[in-house]
Amino acid sequence: MPQDTTHQTTPTGLAHLVLTSLRTNMRQYGMIIALLALLTTFQIWTGGDVLLPRNVSNIINQNGYILILAIGMMIVIINGHIDLSVGSIAGFSGAAAAVMMLEHNMPWPLALTLALTIGAAIGAWQGFWIAYIGLPSFIVTLAGMLLFRGATRILLEGRTWSGLPQGFQDINQGFLPETGPHTNYHNLTLLLGTAVCATVLWQEWRKRTQQQQYDLTPLPKSLFLLKCATITTAIMAFTLTLASYRGTPVVLLILGILLVLLSFTMRNTILGRHIYALGGNRAAAQLSGVKHKRVTMAVFINMGTLAALAGCVFTARTGTATTGAGNLFELEAIAAAFIGGASMTGGVGTVLGAVIGGLVLGVLDNGMQLLKIGEDWQQVIKGLVLLLAVAFDIWNKRRGLTTT
Repeated sequence: MPQDTTHQTTPTGLAHLVLTSLRTNMRQYGMIIALLALLTTFQIWTGGDVLLPRNVSNIINQNGYILILAIGMMIVIINGHIDLSVGSIAGFSGAAAAVMMLEHNMPWPLALTLALTIGAAIGAWQGFWIAYIGLPSFIVTLAGMLLFRGATRILLEGRTWSGLPQGFQDINQGFLPETGPHTNYHNLTLLLGTAVCATVLWQEWRKRTQQQQYDLTPLPKSLFLLKCATITTAIMAFTLTLASYRGTPVVLLILGILLVLLSFTMRNTILGRHIYALGGNRAAAQLSGVKHKRVTMAVFINMGTLAALAGCVFTARTGTATTGAGNLFELEAIAAAFIGGASMTGGVGTVLGAVIGGLVLGVLDNGMQLLKIGEDWQQVIKGLVLLLAVAFDIWNKRRGLTTT
């Protein structure tokens, strides 16, 4: 096994290694730095209101549905497609769940399950036209956007439905229950945060060990320890912030499960590798034997299911089903994916990046609302942020071509 001699790194050498790592992983770290810069800026401008425990929980609950959509949209874009129908699917699925509960007295868990099934069926329908008939995803999903927007109005009979069960509303409004002895913090949240921190650190150590076993060059020991310390500080600070208010929001738990499952799928499974391959070079992937039709179907079924889940989360937050639900959700999801590191040409991006991109938009919205900036200027600023994110992607590609 190679000997680790990185303990001899000097402070100057460490700084150089940090800068080199940032340059070579600009896409990965760029949005994290941008998110931290946004939080710091708004924390100063709002007099400390942004990072108040109550406001942090509000940011999560207010943007939970967008983060769910952004995860699915990221996978669609990695595969080389686009989905303009996710907002309409979300609105239709949320409306369907409300009608099942209020009109047919269906228990909310069953209504939620059926709503997700409806979303998966819609995704399969659109995936069929794209994968097997060969229609462009832009056209198919644009048609879906119009179709399901109208279907939502028909289903709700043009009116607002209210009085949803509290259990259903707790999907977005609820928090994990209090457990254990009475303290100044939410005990279950502290336990979850500690477990997440330990798991992430174990994965970092395992990755480093595997790199050494295969004679790859791992991070120098000093830089590795700095990375672990930074991760620990960030996770525990976030945990203490949540634990000092009402604990972990239920929607955050849902997001965490999706993040783990879909990140593992994209990184460690054949399906994930095929999604990246098709987005990176579709012709080469097909010649290599990738079953592109099945992969595309799976991507759109996943997107439809997540859109339905996002619609139910949004309906649970508002406590009502309305004909306007889902309006412009697709634009928010697409923006979050590109801000989070997706490439216009496909084949690039991560599930975590989608979440970070969604949080950038969420913090922007929340910070501007706290500063009482008008909605018109909010749209202008968000548009500029999206433009800069795409420009950064193009610049990063050109820089990579130049260096090679």
